[in-house]
Amino acid sequence: MITQLATALHSRPMAIGDHLREWRQRRRLSQLDLAGDAEISTRHLSFVETGRSAPSRDMVLRLAERLDVPLRERNVLLVAAGFAPAFPQRTLDDPALASARQAIDLVLKAHEPHPALAVDRHWNLVSANNMIMPLLAGIPVELLTPPINVLRLSFHPQGLAARTVNLGEWCAHLLERLHRQCESTADPELIKLYQELKTYPVPARAAPIAADSVVVPFRMKLGDDVLSFMSTTMTFGTPLDITLAEIAIETFFPADAATTQKLRALAARPD
Repeated sequence: MITQLATALHSRPMAIGDHLREWRQRRRLSQLDLAGDAEISTRHLSFVETGRSAPSRDMVLRLAERLDVPLRERNVLLVAAGFAPAFPQRTLDDPALASARQAIDLVLKAHEPHPALAVDRHWNLVSANNMIMPLLAGIPVELLTPPINVLRLSFHPQGLAARTVNLGEWCAHLLERLHRQCESTADPELIKLYQELKTYPVPARAAPIAADSVVVPFRMKLGDDVLSFMSTTMTFGTPLDITLAEIAIETFFPADAATTQKLRALAARPD
């Protein structure tokens, strides 16, 4: 499916109807399903997809919302339909995003002494709290030179892969998550990253996840210790800016008492 998405992107037609049909099929919806969700007739939707009817700007946005199209791609749909883009994309240091940047920094700082980081849509590191770098001590500098790709760092034999105790289990979880993102967004860079990560020498998952498991843990060696984490993901609610829509904050919580104690000891060390 991922290869099919990549092929489709390289030959993506520019007609608005073709774009809408592509997204509808990607979401596995029939014309009847989408028309019902958008409160329009199936006949009208069919005419839009075949180019027999030109959708209004509001219609494009309504269909895009029902299809859960990412904001970046909603702009593509609007341009294909002959309208101006609706969603801006600013850098995080733009004054208009000052409050959002402050919110990211606040969340990261408040999560200490537990590690937390923020990544963009391609999993490149945007920001991190003070507990991340101690966990990366000793990793080759070329892997920590910006832009730092968090997934590549996790899979690389000279990166976190060498320290991950449950490498097969953890990387399988990350690959499954990335696969869902590729199918959801059809982002060519994510598809390229997915194909790259599959080439790294990662062992297969040793066994299926136990039925009584709560989460997939991340277990890593740090010196003589093994730290065990649970992770959660936070995103901005109802963003109208592309940059904010594509930022995710990854927070890690200790999964056992020994990890809690080790993190507190790391946080107490003088710089």
